[in-house]
Amino acid sequence: MNPDTVRQNSKQLGVLRSVPPIERFTPITPHVAVSPTVSVVVPAMNEAENLPHVFATLPQWIDEIVLVDGNSVDDTVAVARRLRPNVKVVTQRGKGKGDALSAGFAACTGDIIVMIDADGSTDGREIIQFVGALVTGADFVKGSRYAAGGGSDDLTFSRRFGNTVLTTLVNWFYGTRYTDLCYGYNAFWARHLPALDLDCEGFEVETLMNIRAAKAGLRIQEVPSHERCRIHGQSNLHVVRDGLRVLRTILRERYRRPAAALPEPATTPAADQGAA
Repeated sequence: MNPDTVRQNSKQLGVLRSVPPIERFTPITPHVAVSPTVSVVVPAMNEAENLPHVFATLPQWIDEIVLVDGNSVDDTVAVARRLRPNVKVVTQRGKGKGDALSAGFAACTGDIIVMIDADGSTDGREIIQFVGALVTGADFVKGSRYAAGGGSDDLTFSRRFGNTVLTTLVNWFYGTRYTDLCYGYNAFWARHLPALDLDCEGFEVETLMNIRAAKAGLRIQEVPSHERCRIHGQSNLHVVRDGLRVLRTILRERYRRPAAALPEPATTPAADQGAA
């Protein structure tokens, strides 16, 4: 809700003193504003050709872009700095997407963290859906290509079949109701990083986050997302190899004690309980 509207309505009701002081709001539309700060993490390795397309979709109202460079040999970092001079660049020390995201998350200063891909497959204009779900009560929001309104231009039969099998297994083991397990578009409150406790290197990172969010009792919501094809270059994803890594992660996590979620801040809005 527009902060001016809040104050006007409060004055009319004679309860202005009961409204918490508004320290900062980020306008999203002429009628909507949010107070939490938002960081977007973009892991990238040799994505110089794709970054102009990716950054063009990122809303101007986000507070921070953290580019995690996987020791690129092209102009990835230079292009990022030209496009967004205030971009925060983190050089990845290890290897793999999971390691890159861990480094990026650690560098974030925002209240909300959003993770997107640097290949052009995820649309930054959808970030408002993720942030909206978080500020209205969710703890962890995951994009779904299978939710109503979602879709994919890039899912091959083998990827679709593997994702369906693995999603079904996770729902059976952990009592979740996920529709899409292996998708890299997610957002969450930064205060829940300890509950996610990332300790993986590869593409299994999304699965690990989804499982640990559920085991920690976080309020999870899925939002529809449309996956596009990579614009330039080739993916490092290997269906069989990375599918086996995801399967090992699912089995390992079944016997791991969950990390405790942090206490809920008093100012966080109430929301429905349970996973999506």
